[in-house]
Amino acid sequence: MSAPLISLVWTDHVTGRQGFLVVDRLVRGVASGGLRMRPGCTLEEVTGLARGMTMKEALHYDPEGRYVPLGGAKGGIDCDPRDPGAYPLLVRYLRAMRPYIESLWTTGEDLGLTQDLVDRAAVEAGLISSVQAVYPLLDDETAARRRLADAFAVEVDGLGLDELAGGCGVAESALTALDRAGVPHRGTRVAVQGLGTMGGATARFLARAGLTVVAVADVKGTIANPAGLDVEALLRARDAYGTVDRAVLRPGDLELPGDAWLGTDAEVLVPAAVSYAIDTANEHLVTARWIVEAANMPVLPEAEERLTARGVTVLPDVVVNSGTNAWWWWTLFGDIGPDADEAFAHMRRSMRALVGLMLDRAESDGTTPRAAAHALVTDRLPVIAERFGWYR
Repeated sequence: MSAPLISLVWTDHVTGRQGFLVVDRLVRGVASGGLRMRPGCTLEEVTGLARGMTMKEALHYDPEGRYVPLGGAKGGIDCDPRDPGAYPLLVRYLRAMRPYIESLWTTGEDLGLTQDLVDRAAVEAGLISSVQAVYPLLDDETAARRRLADAFAVEVDGLGLDELAGGCGVAESALTALDRAGVPHRGTRVAVQGLGTMGGATARFLARAGLTVVAVADVKGTIANPAGLDVEALLRARDAYGTVDRAVLRPGDLELPGDAWLGTDAEVLVPAAVSYAIDTANEHLVTARWIVEAANMPVLPEAEERLTARGVTVLPDVVVNSGTNAWWWWTLFGDIGPDADEAFAHMRRSMRALVGLMLDRAESDGTTPRAAAHALVTDRLPVIAERFGWYR
């Protein structure tokens, strides 16, 4: 695959902070990918994320579905989202990117930003919606927008459907791997890094599937209990950034250093927070059998090579966390309605099929799941090109 179609660096005239937009490819003139805000965000990081979005879109191509994959893109802002100036900076960034959001880039929440915050800032920046570029591709824009709005209003046990959809996909990816290996759900231990939107929902689904969540990590450190944590209590005690109020911890719950989750005695690790969380300096701490990449790019390539050599299977982000993006488009294009049970059933079917296909390919090719996912994308690009004029 060639260089990105568009690569922009924006400098805020008020603070001097930088923001980035990378459009990897367009399909039917539109690309999809979220907007993240974190200190230290770089153009290189956003470029990798945009390429990942191209892959995620292609992997969910279903010729029988109404949702037609878009191209891949990503935005990023180098700022701590807790900074008092973060929201005005977000508004200025969106105002600067307005021509792209209006015409070709559909975006939404990512690391450091919630969808509510993006939506509020988008209106202040003069936009109709953060996904308005896709509206011309819809058969009935009014009905589609109403359907998506209704879906965002759905809650299940205190969490929004928009938050739960992605976590359902991550959990189903992990469960598919366990099932293929003949490992029972009950008693299987899992550690989760990050209890924000993706990590929190994943922890809930895995706990409800019978797994024992023995550790979760946030910015304050790792909370652990070999007998299992009360996931629902931790979810209720989170702030907007996924930080848990330690006042809810029970006797037996331990407070450990931030990186302790990596070496937790667990079969499954779910990095669901930052990119580059597992590198060559800390991969030796991992004792788990599976790493399930809920975050984008959490395992560096060199670390993954070492992990693979010692028998650890890394289920890649381009498959594992792709359900969040797909849920938006399944709903907007009308493949599913604004109903939690329908959304979860569709997510489970789709993710089981996709993860199964990836693992089958990895086994037949004698390669890693990540290489198999790349091979599946390579297979699908010509099909999409023939039907829709890929990258047009």
